[in-house]
Amino acid sequence: MSTSNPLIAVTMGDPAGIGPEVAVKAFPSVTEFARVVVVGDLGVMRRARDACDAEFDVRAVDSVESVDDDPTALSVIDCDNVDDLVHGELREEYGAASLAYVERAIDLAVEGEIDAIATAPINKQATRMAGSEHAGHTGLLAARTDTENYSMMLIEDDLRVTHVSTHVPLREACELVTTENVLETVRVTDDALRNLGIESPRVAVAGLNPHAGDGGLLGDEDDDEIAPAVERAVADGIDATGPISPDTVFVRAARGEFDCVVSMYHDQGHIPLKMLGFDAAGGVSGVNMTIGLPIVRTSVDHGTAFDIAGEGIASETSMVDAIRVAADVARHR
Repeated sequence: MSTSNPLIAVTMGDPAGIGPEVAVKAFPSVTEFARVVVVGDLGVMRRARDACDAEFDVRAVDSVESVDDDPTALSVIDCDNVDDLVHGELREEYGAASLAYVERAIDLAVEGEIDAIATAPINKQATRMAGSEHAGHTGLLAARTDTENYSMMLIEDDLRVTHVSTHVPLREACELVTTENVLETVRVTDDALRNLGIESPRVAVAGLNPHAGDGGLLGDEDDDEIAPAVERAVADGIDATGPISPDTVFVRAARGEFDCVVSMYHDQGHIPLKMLGFDAAGGVSGVNMTIGLPIVRTSVDHGTAFDIAGEGIASETSMVDAIRVAADVARHR
C-alpha cells in the first residue's frame, strides 16, 4: 500500500437511504487524514452531490490505484446497478445493490488493495428481500472472511462498548451468555483496543442481571458464566474486571475508569452509546466497528433514515467519525 494517507473504501449503502448523502457531506472533512473511494453507483452519488449542494466533482475510477487525496474530486467505483432511484422506497433491487457494494469492498480489503472499509447504512428488510441470510453487515463480513470470533464495538468519544450478541431476540441473547462466548468477546475486545493504539487496555465486563445477579438472588448467569470468563481472561494476561452491575458500569467507563465495556446483548450496549451520540438538533455521531476480522471495518451508527433521504439534510458526523477511526486502526495495524 501507499505510504500516504490510508485508503478507505466507503460503501454507499442502500441507494434509497441517506448513505450517499452522508458520504458526500463527509468527503471534504476527511481528505486531511484519508484517501476515500466510494463503492456504489455513480449516478446515485452525483444526485446526492447535487442534493447536498456540494461543489466538487464526482468521478468514476477503474481501479483504486488512481485514488488520491484531492479534495476537489470524489472517486467512485461504479457498480452501475441502480436504474431507477426513488428515495425512501423499500425495494429488493436496492437491497441487492447495497450487498454488492459491501461484497466488492470486502474483496478489495482481503486482496490488500484498500486499507479499510467504512460502511454507510443498508436496510435489513431490503437485503432480506434480496436473499441475504444475514441480519446486517456483520454476519456478511464474518462469512466472507471466514471469521468465527468477532464482535461489534461502538465508539462514542472515550466510551467504547462491545457485545457478546447483537441482532438476536432477547431470550436467545440470554442463552448466548456462556463462559466461552464472554471470554472470546473479552479477547477480541482486548486485541481491538490495542489496534486502536491503547497499549494497556482496561476491560470492564457488564453483568447480565440487575446488580450483576446480586450473589445469585437475581439470577445465576453472572456467577456461573460471566465470572469464570473474567477469571480466565485475567489468567491470560488481560486486565479485565467484572461482572459489574450494568446500571453503573457505563458511567464508570465514560468517566475514564475503563477503556471498554463488554456488554451482554444489543440494547444493553447500544442505549448508553446512543444517548451520547444523538443530539437534540438531529446530529448523530459515534462509530460501529466490527472487531476480530482480518480486515478493518467501521460503520456509521445510524440507519437509512428513509424519511429524510434525498433532502441533503442528513448529518455526516458519524460517517466522518467512521472514516477517521478506520484510518487510525489501519495505521496501527
